[in-house]
Amino acid sequence: MNPLVKAIWKGAVIAESDATIMVEGNHYFPPEAVKMEYLTPTETTSVCPWKGRCRYFTITVGGERNIDAAWSYTDPKPAAGEIAGYVAFWKNVEIVD
Repeated sequence: MNPLVKAIWKGAVIAESDATIMVEGNHYFPPEAVKMEYLTPTETTSVCPWKGRCRYFTITVGGERNIDAAWSYTDPKPAAGEIAGYVAFWKNVEIVD
């Protein structure tokens, strides 16, 4: 069994799972492990040559916003198919494993 990994920002646990997938040093959390009430989709996207296009989310906790601090590949290229719909975090989101 894998260790429980948590994504925490401003004291709130945004995601927690023992089934994250590690890609390029980032924990990708399964969609069911993410508390989507904290996330709001943004218009921001970026493209990775091997993963494809990802979309970003702003995290809001207690009225404070962390813009584009989470991302997800909803329709990744085949090489990254295992992380389809999974969510990763950055911008001062603490990952505890």
